[in-house]
Amino acid sequence: MTTECVPQPVDPHEKMCNMKCIVVVGTSGSGKTTLARQLGAILEIPAVELDALHWEPHWTPASLSVLRERVDAALSGDAWVVDGNYSKVRDLTWGRADTVIWLDYSLWVVMARVIRRTFTRILSGEELWNGNRERLGNSLFSKDSILLWVLQTHRKNRRTYTQLISQPEYTRLRVVRQRSPQAARLWLEELQKKGKKSLP
Repeated sequence: MTTECVPQPVDPHEKMCNMKCIVVVGTSGSGKTTLARQLGAILEIPAVELDALHWEPHWTPASLSVLRERVDAALSGDAWVVDGNYSKVRDLTWGRADTVIWLDYSLWVVMARVIRRTFTRILSGEELWNGNRERLGNSLFSKDSILLWVLQTHRKNRRTYTQLISQPEYTRLRVVRQRSPQAARLWLEELQKKGKKSLP
């Protein structure tokens, strides 16, 4: 079941659906971690960031076995919200979830957000995971540029998630497809007002 969220107030009489185990997906820079943390605070459940489990110091990726062990442990509880697009642990994330939140924003919205986020991180020297920080050269002017990554994956992600949510093993999931940051914000506000573990 897929819910299309548009930037307008939610009908208070609309059917509600309980959320306990939630996956937030979307192209890099769409705001997955921020939304997951907001959801975690509203629902009073732990928020798990897959990037934090994946990246070792010096931008070294964890081995697949280590990553899977970490994800398995992080999602062992009865309720959580996890953000990330890692297909190699999708059986652990989607397989245990009851809800998927898909931040399906336009390319230009995502690019603007990721540029703003990248410069903020570079200027502030913000530590991300295990001492890693974004650097101007690597973030913007290398083959690993986050901007290049967004350009390469935006259309691919839209195609991938469109196909995934129609697969038989995932049709049991409640999918909330957010088309804009404004729609996501209004949805969160309505959820917070309701003050319960549910979604329209």
